[in-house]
Amino acid sequence: MRHAHHTEPPAPAAGGVPTADPAAAAVLRFFRRLFHRYHPRDFAVRLWDGTVWPAETAEPAFTWVIRRPGALRRMFRGWDTDVHLGEAYVCGDFDVEGHLEAAFRTGDWLLRGGVGRLDALRLAVDARRLPADDDDRPDPAAHLHGKVHSRSRDRQAISFHYDRSNEFYALWLDRRMAYSCAYFERADMDLDTAQERKLDLVCRKLRLHPGQSLLDIGCGWGSLVMHAAERYGVDATGITLSERQAEFAARQIAAAGLAERCRVRVQDYRDLREDERFDRIASIGMVEHVGGPKLPEYFAAAWRLLRPGGAFLNHGITWRAAESRLAGETFDARFVFPDGRLTTLHAVLRPAEECGFEVRDVESLREHYALTLRHWVRRLEARYDETLRHVDEPTRRIWRLYMAGAAHAFAVGRINVHQTLLVKPDDGRSGMPLTRADWYAREPSADA
Repeated sequence: MRHAHHTEPPAPAAGGVPTADPAAAAVLRFFRRLFHRYHPRDFAVRLWDGTVWPAETAEPAFTWVIRRPGALRRMFRGWDTDVHLGEAYVCGDFDVEGHLEAAFRTGDWLLRGGVGRLDALRLAVDARRLPADDDDRPDPAAHLHGKVHSRSRDRQAISFHYDRSNEFYALWLDRRMAYSCAYFERADMDLDTAQERKLDLVCRKLRLHPGQSLLDIGCGWGSLVMHAAERYGVDATGITLSERQAEFAARQIAAAGLAERCRVRVQDYRDLREDERFDRIASIGMVEHVGGPKLPEYFAAAWRLLRPGGAFLNHGITWRAAESRLAGETFDARFVFPDGRLTTLHAVLRPAEECGFEVRDVESLREHYALTLRHWVRRLEARYDETLRHVDEPTRRIWRLYMAGAAHAFAVGRINVHQTLLVKPDDGRSGMPLTRADWYAREPSADA
């Protein structure tokens, strides 16, 4: 077994012939030192000059394609964060051919102690000796201004992610444009059906019926408010900070003939009128944007807006408390969800209870989100060339990477997604039946 400080033989090219390119030889030596403890190595490496380091397995799970000599130097500037690796992918320093989600297993090994402290120190020195280049690089990171989680900065953060292009999202989301975890009654269920099942599950958990009023905080492109108004006869109001989402939702609502009992407004949940009250509230995939310190304010606003006896379904991604976190800034915070930071389930529930809410039900949909994300990645990859009509190259690479990484994180249990049903008791009366039987009473349709 060779260690990082040992002298390495010339790096093999395809067919076992040493490469004549000194830069390629240096990069492959670095790779071999980096992964000398990683067995069986289930991936291959291909360099810009065609040099290949084959996998140790019969078929590689993926191939790491290094595009330029300076790539590795930028990729391994730090060992305690995923930012440099992610940025190198986004900027085109390397590609992943094959199963991108599988590459995150290797990333876990690298970032979570597989290399070892001593080897990491030696490799950090080696990385500074690798070839460098001065290619112009895009800067796709978020650059926000103002106080974190102020109204103006939250609008910037939401616009950065959601105002890219409605047409871009339409290429890979379901036909309702639901941008949150679907609900699969079978693993092979199609995405459109699974998203409809999710919308229906939310409505059933809230026990909606005609004549009620519903508020959807962070309504996205309006899928839930339209479903609730059309199928359950409620008066539904959605709010979002995204101008493009609201424009899309308004057109869809008008086309469906639902304008009299369904609407979407560009509005911060903190700015709803003091006298506005709703029978039911939903928040699907929005709480992640609130920020831990702001959760008491968030739940206090929901409490104020909800009528006594009403129910609030809060659906959001959480971090597993026993899971270690990467130090420093993360790829998602820099390139995907600026100012977003996941917290644990108990950190979400405590301020909800302290506001007065009674927790009636908590359900994990972790496996459902892994399935959802895999659908999104496949659909994005299937129409990858079309995406450039609507977004630039770094953007489509960001979305492919973050969704594949999230699928992996859900699959291994690092993160979870919970639907929490909260009620505002009316003089002790919860308004809830004794069982949950009505949530699951409907049999799946034959074509589901």
